[in-house]
Amino acid sequence: MDFISSTLLDYCEKHSDDESDLLKALSAETWQKVINPRMLSGHLQGRFLSLLSQLIQPKRILEIGTFTGYSALCLADGLQEDGELITIDENDELSWLHDKYFLQHKNGSQIKPIYNAALSAFEDLEGTFDLVFIDADKRNYLHYWNWTMEHAHAGTVILIDNVLWSGKVLEPAVEKDFDTQVLQELNDLVAKDSRCEKVLLPLRDGLMMVRVKK
Repeated sequence: MDFISSTLLDYCEKHSDDESDLLKALSAETWQKVINPRMLSGHLQGRFLSLLSQLIQPKRILEIGTFTGYSALCLADGLQEDGELITIDENDELSWLHDKYFLQHKNGSQIKPIYNAALSAFEDLEGTFDLVFIDADKRNYLHYWNWTMEHAHAGTVILIDNVLWSGKVLEPAVEKDFDTQVLQELNDLVAKDSRCEKVLLPLRDGLMMVRVKK
């Protein structure tokens, strides 16, 4: 994920808004107690998610992949008063952690966790979403993209994380490296999709940002 030096990253963070005390506490506890804490969105990406959500002021947000709840808290910053943020994760092993922090956020009561495989959870979701953040198992990214586009309206913003995959997308995909193959196919598919405007940002591990035109 380290596309720029730690010194330059530190400079970017110092010239961006600081994390809230709530996010700092969640980040610290994630690094202390959870396996693979690097999956956390982190300071810089978190500020991007928060600012974008506040600009959009969405009524309905969908997050695919909850982890410890850092990104959900950032996305919730821009929720309308009567809005909701649905966050899906396949298991509830970390619910003890993110629930504690959701309760402390000003919009925490509007965050609705669903513990199920996303493709199964989709069966119970209706309507469209204003903002979608995809950050879960990479092998299902194509399915997530197709479903999301079916539940988007003109102006829906879709964010897809890890699309540079530590630079592996530039390499010939090894036959057994299914995740890399999926990400390469997804990036090509999105780039050619005339239904949306898009930009691939080299933020952390690559963030595809899409605005639906249909």
